[in-house]
Formats: sequence, C-alpha cells, structure tokens
Amino acid sequence: MREFNLLRSYPQPDSRKVGDRTIGDRILACYRGRDFYDGPRSCGYGGYINDGRWGAVATDVVNDYYPLKRVLQLNCDKGFLVHELEKQGVSAFGVESSSYARAHGVVGILPSFNPEWIQNPFDLVIAIGLIYTMNLSNAMEQIRVMERMGHKNFITLATYRTKEDYWLFKKWSLLATLILKREEWLEVLKHCGYTGDYWFVDAESLRLE
Repeated sequence: MREFNLLRSYPQPDSRKVGDRTIGDRILACYRGRDFYDGPRSCGYGGYINDGRWGAVATDVVNDYYPLKRVLQLNCDKGFLVHELEKQGVSAFGVESSSYARAHGVVGILPSFNPEWIQNPFDLVIAIGLIYTMNLSNAMEQIRVMERMGHKNFITLATYRTKEDYWLFKKWSLLATLILKREEWLEVLKHCGYTGDYWFVDAESLRLE
C-alpha cells in the first residue's frame, strides 16, 4: 500500500465555507440527480460542468501509472476524468449509478460494472469519493472487488484528527457515512488485503472552515 495524492493537480480554493445544510438538502443529494449535480450548492455541486480541470489530473494518472492502457473509474459522476483520459490515448471506462449523470455527461458511461472485468483486470481502477459513502461492510466488499479488478488501484478515504475536524467534514459532506481515523482506515485496508494507493481526504486537505 502507498499513501499517494493522485489528485494533487486538481485545483483547490483558498478555503471552503461550511454552511448549514438541512436534512432536506441531504435527502435530495442522496438521489444524485439534477439537484445534486446542477441544483443549488446547498444540496450538491451547484453546477457540475466540464471546465477542463480534470485534464491535469488525467496527465498525472498517465504519467504516474505508466504504462497505462485500460482504466476504470467507479463513481465517475459525469465522466469528465474518463473523457480526459481518452483524449490522452487511454482506453477508459466509467461506471456511474446516477441516471442523471449518465444522461448529462460524456457518452458511454455504464450503470454498473461487468463481472467479466474480474477475469480481465484493468491496469488501474480509480474510486474517488466512493468508499466513504458506504457502510463498513459494503466498503470492505468494494475494496476487495477493486483489488480483483485492477492490477493497481487508487481510492480516497474520509478521515479526521480531532473531533472538531470530524464534525467540520461531517457538516460539509452530504454523502459521507464512513469517516475514520487514519490508523483505523489502515487496519481496514490491511484486513481487506488491499495493495493499491490511497489518499486521505479531511477538513485540512479540503480547506474547510
């Protein structure tokens, strides 16, 4: 396993103000439909468009995991990273459960993964913002499946150092359900036999205040 920031080129604001989000906002976000992607900022992205910011990330993916032929991204939203990888000559696939994101994103996003992929693993499987939206049992199963589907893997994990950090992240994130300390995540990854890369996402890295 390696702690590695594959998202280092993704632009970050100087700070993110954590506002009050209601249970109504969280209910709408759970559907991951228009409200979540292109509705008010209180219940999602506030307009998720392809403004080119994933291009630099795609370049890092290609360089960091060279040689790279086939890539799979789980929870790919509208598929902007998949699209940028394809522009760089990579055979990239995206899986997204949201029918709205599939309909308003790049062409060819799949609603679920193909079991045959386990028989023909990818060079790299990416899961950004996915694992920590699950309960622990489902998260462990997803990690194990990724380990079988990819020769290499990259995942992001929600974490905290203090109680203040925990609640700041909890207030900011609409979908996070599994926020663990770093040592707890490492124990989970070891239990699952995970050998890929991971990056911790927390209040500090997101510049929450």
